[in-house]
Amino acid sequence: MDNDFSVLEVFVSMLWFFLFICWIYLLVVLATDIFRSHDLRGWAKALWILFLVILPVLGSLVYLIARGEGMAERRRNDLAQQEQVFRSYVQDAARESTSTADELEKLSHLRNAGTITDAEFEAQKAKLLA
Repeated sequence: MDNDFSVLEVFVSMLWFFLFICWIYLLVVLATDIFRSHDLRGWAKALWILFLVILPVLGSLVYLIARGEGMAERRRNDLAQQEQVFRSYVQDAARESTSTADELEKLSHLRNAGTITDAEFEAQKAKLLA
């Protein structure tokens, strides 16, 4: 059995496959930007998606020309918002977490103030150290 594929044909096939993957990525990015956009309402989003599905090349070009400037800004705003949410989560988690030493110190203060007995102190200490 003789292979009829030359190196050039394999290269061209790989190039077309790569371009196809790039095309799918572009459509996903555009659809994501459409749904991310807060200035578009439901029907406008539906029409843009319909335009991308029915006439993908023309729809992509028109969308990039008409709304391309705001794509980077919307992405940047979303990333800044996600970073702020993450930072606040980390700060809350760090504020809430206490070490065993802090807990032992609190127990010691409670024992010294007479709020808990020595037996309760030892029981809580054993629980913390376990």
